[in-house]
Amino acid sequence: MRDTYQSPLAGRYASREMLYLFSEDKKFKTWRKLWVTLAETEQELGLAITDEQIEEMKRYADTINYETADAWEKKVRHDVMAHVHAYGEQATSAMPIIHLGATSCYVGDNTDLIIMYEALEVLRTKVLNVMEKLTHFALKYKELPTLGFTHFQPAQLTTVGKRATLWLQELWLDLEEIDHLLGEKRLRGAKGTTGTQATFLNLFEGDYSKVKELDKRIANKLGYADVFPVTGQTYTRKIDSQILNALSQIAQSAYKFSNDIRLLQNLKEVEEPFEKNQIGSSAMAYKRNPMRSERMSALARFVICDALNPAITSSTQWFERTLDDSANKRLAVSEGFLAVDAILETYMNVADGLVVYPKVIETRILSELPFMATEVILMEGVKRGGDRQELHEKIRVLSMEAAKEVKEQGRPNDLIERILADGTFKMSEEELRSILKPENFIGCAALQVDDFVGEVIQPLLDANKNVLGREGEVRV
Repeated sequence: MRDTYQSPLAGRYASREMLYLFSEDKKFKTWRKLWVTLAETEQELGLAITDEQIEEMKRYADTINYETADAWEKKVRHDVMAHVHAYGEQATSAMPIIHLGATSCYVGDNTDLIIMYEALEVLRTKVLNVMEKLTHFALKYKELPTLGFTHFQPAQLTTVGKRATLWLQELWLDLEEIDHLLGEKRLRGAKGTTGTQATFLNLFEGDYSKVKELDKRIANKLGYADVFPVTGQTYTRKIDSQILNALSQIAQSAYKFSNDIRLLQNLKEVEEPFEKNQIGSSAMAYKRNPMRSERMSALARFVICDALNPAITSSTQWFERTLDDSANKRLAVSEGFLAVDAILETYMNVADGLVVYPKVIETRILSELPFMATEVILMEGVKRGGDRQELHEKIRVLSMEAAKEVKEQGRPNDLIERILADGTFKMSEEELRSILKPENFIGCAALQVDDFVGEVIQPLLDANKNVLGREGEVRV
């Protein structure tokens, strides 16, 4: 529809698998799965629910009569009760026991948790795939010297591969946070209207052991080891805040990577993929804009801000619950996941197709390396009988003169020629040039790449081989 607003996250950016997780179909089918599980478990624990009722509920669990549900919601102004009635019109024998003893949050909150945890699993797979691509890149370029930057000013050399480990480590930390959340995942369970399970205690005629068993069995049947030990009407909204904080951390990592690529593309050292027929600018035909990295930056900024929403919601819930969480939660949680999904899809695509220009990198290194080599040259001069303080002052003056020529006249760095002409350092041109080999200035960079990948990343990738091999899906 062209005359109705549609979220760009759905229309342009997020993947189909993530869009399905936050679809109405996924939500309402999960509601029905929860209702079936509740009825089955109540029957097992002695309530008068028949096999016929349960079988009829199962028969229509995935066949949702949406038009009927919509009609009921217009009438009763309550989404859960609308779907209870719609379900009952299909599974007529089960109508008296659908939702028995439950409150709306039994289906609503448990479903929200299930969807968020499944969505975290999807993101986990994508983070690992980005990590695999960055690992290949880091190993391939672990020995290629490049100019390091602090404050975006030339600093000591690093390597292209070593820089990639900085991006990789950020994602590794994000993955640890995802794994912690998944390792501690719980459902709300069957807790009743204010979390006291009063209705279930009444149904089971005061038998608290059956009330506890109902809670536990429902979670186990849905694949969860545990439930939250206590709740109000809702599970604590702090969980939403914790999960969105994890999404924000992924966004922060991607933001840092995308900004680095945008700067490197300006320097013409490293570029994101650029397709054969891609247009960089409608006016400037020669341009190769880093549009994918820019998209990552834009979406990351949205997610980082979005993480504030559940934090405020969690802190402003009154007593056992207030409904001011609902509208905000529908937006903040779903769009946070959709945006991070889009970020990671793009991240995969960019990391898989990075283009490196070694000659440009070498030219920039050589323009700065004479300044970085001054300490080594100074020490060599001392070894040949020079006075350290005199030589320090001499090389300082020569460096300032050379820098002035570069900055004011736009000329090449001629510090080495100045040192040779001065003669104080008693070194030949061949000796000076031998010092100026970039590989002499990268320290342990290549070894650090090997250690980090070999000891930390590769074992992790090996343990998750079953989810590797994805390519990023850039939809537009």
